[in-house]
Amino acid sequence: MENSKSEAKSMKVTIYDIAKKAGVSIATVSKVINNTGSMRESTRQRVLEIMQQLNYQPSVMASALMGKKTETIGLLVPDISNPLFSEMARTIEDRAHEQGMNVIMCSTDDNPEKEKKYVELLQRKQVDGFIVGASFHDKNLLQELIKNNIPLVMLTQDEPSLDVSKVTVDDFKGGYEATAHHFFNGHQNIAIIAEYAYSSNLRMNGYRAAHEVYGSVVKEEYIYRTTGSILNGKKYFEKLFSRRDVEPPTAIFACNDQLAIGAIQAAKEKGLQIPKDVSIVGFDNTILATTTVPGLTTVAQPIKIMGEKIVDVLIKEIKAGKSLKERFLYNPELIVRGTTAVFNDVTVDMER
Repeated sequence: MENSKSEAKSMKVTIYDIAKKAGVSIATVSKVINNTGSMRESTRQRVLEIMQQLNYQPSVMASALMGKKTETIGLLVPDISNPLFSEMARTIEDRAHEQGMNVIMCSTDDNPEKEKKYVELLQRKQVDGFIVGASFHDKNLLQELIKNNIPLVMLTQDEPSLDVSKVTVDDFKGGYEATAHHFFNGHQNIAIIAEYAYSSNLRMNGYRAAHEVYGSVVKEEYIYRTTGSILNGKKYFEKLFSRRDVEPPTAIFACNDQLAIGAIQAAKEKGLQIPKDVSIVGFDNTILATTTVPGLTTVAQPIKIMGEKIVDVLIKEIKAGKSLKERFLYNPELIVRGTTAVFNDVTVDMER
């Protein structure tokens, strides 16, 4: 008995070792491990005793190779330092654990090479399905997963080229409401700092639609695109306020909270008062929105609801063995705090 245990410590015991020592087939050992199929009780007990003698622990990978689910989800996000994705990931992990699933999370840093690396890694880990959050550059890589019938769902990204289940917020409506809020407060010179993402395209379309509804011409020189970070929020605020060819904006719509926080920091460094000198609206309503002084007016996504729903959708597809191609679109909500105010005591009719 002791010799058997010391042998197990010196080398990894496999299902093949169990089968050989018990004098049965690999299929029989598999049935014992998974508690399936019929066999003599004496055979089952013999296999169990040998597994105990050799201190054998069934491998998750081995189970996957035998067709059993690994009960693992792969989560791909562009930047875990973005509070939106860290809050989403927390909800996803909690919901997955409630459903008996584990989560392996990878942050791609918006880098196509990392995207490929992590997809290959998660495939080697035999994850049961993928949750892809927001932007993903290599659409062909995702199309390959879909082609191979690997469960894949998209979170906060309504990319039309991918015919899969999606859980998103109405980005167009959110962009419209953020911009309309500025117009309602009497602003006319409204800038936008957007991301290079499909969701930001929709938010920008909402920004343009609000201009049309309120009878204002979009000033293209007020439009900047970048990647979503506090540093870039500061950078493009400074660009907006250092140009000599255009009047500085009195209001800004930043397409995520990080960009908005960066804009707030840059404004303070320039000695500008918020919201007296410039009003700012963000998007997401992450924890950052409540930590600024003044608090950030922002468009809220229902982060917890969306995170739980995406897990439920993926597990449903894993069990079904096919893509159900469902789409869940949630309404955003404008949360008004201290970074926006009436411009020159002028308001316009909101009923538009």
